[in-house]
Amino acid sequence: MNLNKANRLLHRWATVFVVLPVLVMLLTGLLLQFKKQSSWIQPPTQRGVGDVPTIGFEEILRVAQDVDEAGIENWSDVSRLDVRPDKGVVKVRSISSWEVQIDLQTGDVLSSSIRRSDFIESLHDGSFFGEWVKMGIFLPAGVLMILMWVTGVYLFALPYISRHKRRLRVQKNQP
Repeated sequence: MNLNKANRLLHRWATVFVVLPVLVMLLTGLLLQFKKQSSWIQPPTQRGVGDVPTIGFEEILRVAQDVDEAGIENWSDVSRLDVRPDKGVVKVRSISSWEVQIDLQTGDVLSSSIRRSDFIESLHDGSFFGEWVKMGIFLPAGVLMILMWVTGVYLFALPYISRHKRRLRVQKNQP
């Protein structure tokens, strides 16, 4: 089998295996490109009154517990703390994907809303569907996409390469 035929065959059959995972990756990737511009995807980071934290972890937990929607009763309900001292804010993310932004000096709640970016990221990398799908489907789909890119570039360049070789042959044969 020649190289051209093998490239076309690989390109065609790889498409069958990557079409759904890559569609999920592309759509979620597009959404993630806008996460800083869309409050629906990710709440905008608020600014506290200062840039030196004065409240401790106990106060952060107590304030977050007061936000009913977050569903935080203790530290096991918190998935992550994102401390931004330069903005004077700490983002408390609950395991229910709720984000509470607290002023690091006053302890006031600056923002409280759902954060969808983590869910979208889990769809994007396939981890939402489980480790097996992430490593057994999404990872191979990514590798196949790289191969499809290489074969696609080759298939695109092939007519130009052929024309160039033909011109060289014609020039070589001319006296």
